[in-house]
Amino acid sequence: MGEHYFAERPGAASRRRTVDLVLPDLHLRLDTDSGMFSPDRVDPGTRVLLETVPAPPATGDLLDLGCGYGPIAITMGSRSPQARVLGVDVNQRAIELAGGNATAAGLDNVRFSLADEADPELRFAAIWSNPPIRIGKAALHDLLLTWLPRLAPGGLAHLVVQKHLGSDSLQKWLAGQGFPTERIASRSAYRVLRVAPRTEGHTR
Repeated sequence: MGEHYFAERPGAASRRRTVDLVLPDLHLRLDTDSGMFSPDRVDPGTRVLLETVPAPPATGDLLDLGCGYGPIAITMGSRSPQARVLGVDVNQRAIELAGGNATAAGLDNVRFSLADEADPELRFAAIWSNPPIRIGKAALHDLLLTWLPRLAPGGLAHLVVQKHLGSDSLQKWLAGQGFPTERIASRSAYRVLRVAPRTEGHTR
């Protein structure tokens, strides 16, 4: 890969296209572009996540961490129209496309922002993520330690990670950081991990 999709301002020439996300309860047509994650199809990990997680909370603030062009956030917003959904990413091109995709889907409860512009006081009833494993272990750990503590009491995070990219070791690491973590699904070499808020008294 010449340029990582987690660059803030991708230098890759724009090449717009559309992909379809077909789920049992939803059919979305999403605009994508070069310079972002999985622009030619909805990533299979994202599909596994969206087909296996329980329904998101009906109300409250919900987070898509590493939203790309928005398939997870838009699905959350469609399934929970009374909730407020925030998608965050570091990729400005992806954020702009995601906003257009939410508008095209008729959703006014979904918004997107750069990760460092999100309100740090927000607490989330749910976090869904296909996290950017390829940023490296240290950066991934920092990312998760920034956002997982923002789970509201009783909230849950669901992460999808490929087995050969370290899902089992990530599960152990999360537990070691005080976040009770269990695998709730395994399909096509992907694991879906459910992460509960950090246990009381455990600090970074």
